[in-house]
Amino acid sequence: MVDLMPAVALVLAVGGWAASSAAFAASPTVAGFENTMAQRVLACTACHGTQGRAAPDGYHPRIAGKPAGYLYHQLLNFKEGRRVYRPMVHMVQPLSDDYLWAMAQHFAALDLPYPPPVAVMTTPEGMRRGEQLALHGDPKREIPPCIACHGERLTGVQPFVPGLLGLPRDYLNAQMGAWRAGTRRAHAPDCMGQIALRLEASDVSAVSGWLASRPLPADPHPAPASAAVSPMKCGGVSPPEAALAKPAASSPAARGVQ
Repeated sequence: MVDLMPAVALVLAVGGWAASSAAFAASPTVAGFENTMAQRVLACTACHGTQGRAAPDGYHPRIAGKPAGYLYHQLLNFKEGRRVYRPMVHMVQPLSDDYLWAMAQHFAALDLPYPPPVAVMTTPEGMRRGEQLALHGDPKREIPPCIACHGERLTGVQPFVPGLLGLPRDYLNAQMGAWRAGTRRAHAPDCMGQIALRLEASDVSAVSGWLASRPLPADPHPAPASAAVSPMKCGGVSPPEAALAKPAASSPAARGVQ
């Protein structure tokens, strides 16, 4: 009696291979790699959301449209140890300062709409305290108002000060906690580090709740550079010498070519 099973198995195997080959041939062609900055920063958008619009987890903030100088400083802070978050540190350490500047320029140039604010859990007293701190500060404790540095509309000021609106409350709380704990620092003198230590935990909760609940104004862009005197000396708004010599957006580094 002839055993037909090996022959049947071979026919099935060949038939399966032919079917899979046909399916592969019929599948759409995968797009090739494009040597652009948008392609290269996909590693950033994996955490910070599509085009840097922010992740839904509340902790990876929006980076699209923030001032280029601010973004550049934060990348340097991760690279040079002033900010501690291992995935970011590993990502930026191999990159040159020129390339970090090109990345910052890319995200700063993205002009994308903001989503509406999400309702926050707070009390009327907390909202009043948050508004007080944001708009008027607390002179008795030498706490300047947020608007003194972050702009009257709280959308930031070019080229080094970020906006505070459009950020999740969890992120705001986490960053204030990081400053208080010393795991987030800026170029000396670190004015935000000083302010964070002067705030009570209830103040942090109040101002983060008020900021997170506010809608963006009709013009959400950072305000133009201002000659107004800051209420405190802040190293983060005085660029290091290296930042003054960064390449323009038309340079090879800015185009993503190394």
